[in-house]
This record gives sequence, C-alpha cells and structure tokens, in this order.
Amino acid sequence: MDMDMNTGYRPRLPSGCAIFTELPDMFYILEIVFGGLVWTLVASTFIEPHNPQAWVMTVSVFCFLMTLIWMFVFGCGTHRSSRGWAAADVFYHFVATVLYLSAAVPLAKVTIDMAENSSRNATQDMYYKMDISATVFAYIATLLYFLHAIFSAIRWKTF
Repeated sequence: MDMDMNTGYRPRLPSGCAIFTELPDMFYILEIVFGGLVWTLVASTFIEPHNPQAWVMTVSVFCFLMTLIWMFVFGCGTHRSSRGWAAADVFYHFVATVLYLSAAVPLAKVTIDMAENSSRNATQDMYYKMDISATVFAYIATLLYFLHAIFSAIRWKTF
C-alpha cells in the first residue's frame, strides 16, 4: 500500500466496529434489515403468478446472505485494506443493485395487477398489503445498494 507523498494519507478499508461509523459501510445494517423485510414479506404471501415471487425470493435471500458474509469479512478485517477488496466491494454492490432492481420491478407489476382485482377476499387483501410493503422495501434496498456502490466507488478511487 503506497502513501500519498504530499499528505501522508494512506487509504484504508474499515474493520471492526468502524464499519458501523463510516460511509459506505454503515449501509450494511440497513441493507440486511430491508432485504430481510423483503424476504419475509414475500415468503409470507401466496401470489399468482409464482415466477416473479420466486425471483424476488432468490434475489433477497442471496443478497441478504452475501451482505451478511461481506459485513463479517469487513468487520473481521480479512480484507487487510487491499485495493482488490475495495474493487470487489464496488462490484458486489453494483451487482446487488442490478439484481434488486430486476426483482423490484416485477414485484411492483404483480402488485399493480393485484390492485385491479376488485373481488379480493380478506386474505387476498392482506397479501396485497404485504406485497405493497415488500415492493416499497425492495426499492429502498435497491437504493441502499446503489448508494453503497457509489460511495464504495469513490473510496476505491482513493486507493
């Protein structure tokens, strides 16, 4: 790792509790919370067609687990402030952004289609409301992953 000769600044990736106090790593907890909410809300509903719901579940579970693992890697300091880990952080969060966006759009479409069904019973109405919540949380998770990718890219440029 090279130091900037003018300022003596040495870029680093946070580890330990510092990941909860520095951008973009403070987004980990929010990504896990909102991703978990999407996961549990979609898992709690029974919606036709199943295909968009299955994709949303796949994306939310994958991103939830990968973000949890990523947070532990950064928390334990396994990255050793490597430029490669900084680049991998940008790449992962960009991929997660694209995946979540690809899940949120079909989820919103299914939810809009459910709104047009005027003959819903009480259970279907509850599923509809849960799907609205899952859609909102999926878009929030998408935004969080996008912000994390942008701030990670800015940090990566300092290496």
